[in-house]
Amino acid sequence: MKSVIFTGLFLFITSLTLLQCTDSKADEAPATQPTEADLVKQGKYLVGILGCHDCHSPKRMGAQGPEIIPELHLSGYPADRPVGKIVPEAFENGWMLFGSDGTSCAGPWGVSFAANLTSDESGIGSWSYEQFKIALTQGKYKGLDNGRPLLPPMPWFNYTAMKEEDIRAIFQYLKSTPPVRNLVPAPVQ
Repeated sequence: MKSVIFTGLFLFITSLTLLQCTDSKADEAPATQPTEADLVKQGKYLVGILGCHDCHSPKRMGAQGPEIIPELHLSGYPADRPVGKIVPEAFENGWMLFGSDGTSCAGPWGVSFAANLTSDESGIGSWSYEQFKIALTQGKYKGLDNGRPLLPPMPWFNYTAMKEEDIRAIFQYLKSTPPVRNLVPAPVQ
């Protein structure tokens, strides 16, 4: 009987010890805040996989089709480019039209132009993080509460539940981009 009690007591104490070892907060590594370099790297990755370049980076035709113009990446619709001829009959047949490099789009709302996302003042250079977050997750022009809605094809509604750390990473990356002076035209309605 003593050996059964002793074995039971031994198992109980061992279990408590193991539980204490695995449940102890002191044994956990302290959470570290990502560095700015980490945020920029993560932001660059997110901008790439989210397809931001598809609309916000001017392109030229290359051997494999449209290629991003490196010195203009993320600078939006080139302000010095004339707007192409819009074919209204296409809308009557349910079409939406993109410009040749994807930085402009026409549909029933009119013609919209991809914004400059670079760190230049003509882009998001003077924006606060809060403005960026409002623009990205609430679809408000320049992240202003009274701003007009962002126009198609900007899929801001896909980002409403984006994690705070992902929004911060994207913002940090965009703020780190080379500035490109480009005043994107206002929409045509």
